[in-house]
Amino acid sequence: MSNFVFVLDANKKPLSPCHPSVARKLLSQGNAVVFRRYPFTIILRKQCQTPTETIKLKLDPGSKTTGLALVQKDRLIWGTELTHRGQQIKNDLLARRQLRRSRRNRKTRYRQARFLNRKKPDGWLPPSLNHRVETTMTWVKRFCKFVPVTNITVAAFFMSLREKFVFNAATLINIVGLPRWEFLFLS
Repeated sequence: MSNFVFVLDANKKPLSPCHPSVARKLLSQGNAVVFRRYPFTIILRKQCQTPTETIKLKLDPGSKTTGLALVQKDRLIWGTELTHRGQQIKNDLLARRQLRRSRRNRKTRYRQARFLNRKKPDGWLPPSLNHRVETTMTWVKRFCKFVPVTNITVAAFFMSLREKFVFNAATLINIVGLPRWEFLFLS
């Protein structure tokens, strides 16, 4: 399966994605130019008034990877996986903590132990989970810029994060104006 090519009109409004062979013809005839390499996007030189078809963005979040798919009617037009850095972030924070602790035992400037002096704000997520949510939201916004997405579906999510993510998604919809969201809780 090859991914379809995203198409923008002359005013940078998203149109329905086209097959790679159609995009090659448009590029070779000079009717379009490359707008972005990844995801591959072309921009038409002329403004067009073609109606766009409804496209759904489907998300399948996981602990190590998140699946993203763009579906038009019943056919998959674009699919990818995001690999998360959650374990790397956790290991980096652990290494920083160990370095600071070792400073207290060496002949260096004494570093005061800091604990019990911080409060976590409402809606706080650990950095590894925050990275997962932020990376997914970045790609959702990016897809909404290049494709006329009408519906976003989240397939499954962890029970403990459900309330926090639904809250974050709802506030993001109000701020950014993203399309309608659906949450299918399978757990």
